[in-house]
Amino acid sequence: MVPMGRRRLPVVVLAALVLAAPVGAASSSLAKKLAKALAVPHVSQARTAALVFDLQTGTTVFSEHDRLSLAPASNEKLAVTYAALVALGPEFRIETDVVGRGELQGTTWKGSLLLVGHGDPLLSSANLVSLARQVRAAGITRVTGAVFGDESFFDNRRTAPGWKSWYYVNESPPLSALTVDHAIYRGRTSRNPALSAALMFRDALRRAGVAVGGAGLGVDRGDGVPLASVESPPLSTTLRYMDHASDNFTAELLLKQLGTLVATPGTTGAGAAYAAQTLADAGVPMAGVRIADGSGLSLLDRVTARELTAILRGAWSDAELRPVFVAALPVAGISGTLSDRMRRPPARGHVFAKTGTTDRASALSGFVRRRYVFSVLQNGNPVSTFWARRAQDRFATVLASQ
Repeated sequence: MVPMGRRRLPVVVLAALVLAAPVGAASSSLAKKLAKALAVPHVSQARTAALVFDLQTGTTVFSEHDRLSLAPASNEKLAVTYAALVALGPEFRIETDVVGRGELQGTTWKGSLLLVGHGDPLLSSANLVSLARQVRAAGITRVTGAVFGDESFFDNRRTAPGWKSWYYVNESPPLSALTVDHAIYRGRTSRNPALSAALMFRDALRRAGVAVGGAGLGVDRGDGVPLASVESPPLSTTLRYMDHASDNFTAELLLKQLGTLVATPGTTGAGAAYAAQTLADAGVPMAGVRIADGSGLSLLDRVTARELTAILRGAWSDAELRPVFVAALPVAGISGTLSDRMRRPPARGHVFAKTGTTDRASALSGFVRRRYVFSVLQNGNPVSTFWARRAQDRFATVLASQ
């Protein structure tokens, strides 16, 4: 892994943003248009929260139930995005290593190999090919022992707290520090991703001209010989993939990655606590907020519109983070989960926002042009996805028309 120093936004900067008072919000024409946009059938106004902050004037121009604690759906990923960038830095990369136990005699490795994962959510079979070729380039043509997959950098819990049982595999593959191709092995989602990774690496070695025996699970004790290594893309790229695709698996692994900054193995709980502390240290208002997982699938997650807009404003006010954070968000009518929404002017190409959808929550939070920060959260049992999105799109389009 390539660690970066932890970064913190000065509390006074973000606190000042959070405390900025509305100026005539209740009576303004814009506020009336925004309120009208939110009024749709089958979505409870009592369980709807929204907030808009004007970056040019430094004022809140609309607020409705902005302190209400609500389920976030995938807007939870905004907290992970911000906390990861602050704690790890945009250029942070995750290593996957091959370590040998034993010794090289001629072209034969007398011993076994360990494929050691450190939580790269984008680790691919192409990476395994690279690792296998590096082993062959080291002069090894035969391994007397087996290949072992090491996933001990994270705990062995395959799901996150508060998940519905059917989320397992259907919404995210099993969580593991060693997962290749999102745990797809021979066309199916593997329930044992580290073992599947070891089997895939064994096959890659054989294709590279290295004879090797079986495959299993193991743990690197730190006494092996480094033989090969690959790195993930920079964190900025990983976050862009996560937020554009709203990928739950990537969010969960990044949260466990944050947990390793406290202790190993990394856990969801440790990562959640670290992320919450990072937000609090930056002055984000945490009343009514509960981070239980990274994806927003957990029934235990809670956010407020105040929290989400504070995260967005904090990222915007940081010259280093701003371009990376904004680039991670889908663009209305163009990319990611917003590619088929707001496809016409004035919103198209001018709304950069994170979506969120479950059966009980719908959300949209982000930026409009370079002027507005906004958040819309809607809950229900269930919430109407169609009408919730209709309200969100109308809300953002009103802002884009200003």
